[in-house]
Amino acid sequence: MDKIYSVAVSCRGANGWVEYDTEAKTVKVFLNDEKAVADAEKFLSEKHQIKIPQASLLDFVEKTVDPLADVESFQTVLTRLWENTDVHVDWSRPVEYVRKYPHLSDTVKATK
Repeated sequence: MDKIYSVAVSCRGANGWVEYDTEAKTVKVFLNDEKAVADAEKFLSEKHQIKIPQASLLDFVEKTVDPLADVESFQTVLTRLWENTDVHVDWSRPVEYVRKYPHLSDTVKATK
C-alpha cells in the first residue's frame, strides 16, 4: 500500500485533494479555500460516533471511528465530510486531474 492515500475534493468552485499519510497518521487538505481547509482538516483529525451498516442497510451499529487509525477508517469518515464541512469528496475524479485544474472553471475551458 502507498504511504499516502489521496482523494479529490471540491468546495465552492475550487478543486483540491486530501492526503492521508498512513505512516505518520496525519491529514493535509489542499484546496484554495481557507475555511474549507480548516474545517476539513479539523473534521478529519477527530474521532466520530458513526452509525455503520452491518448485515443490511437497515441494521446499523454506532461505533467510534478514528479517521487517522487506518485507510478504512479514514474512508468511512470521508463519507461524512460533505454534510459536516461543505467539502465534497470526488471519489471518481483522479487527484492528478485536480492538481492540473484547481478551479472548476478551468475544467470548462479545457473541454472547449
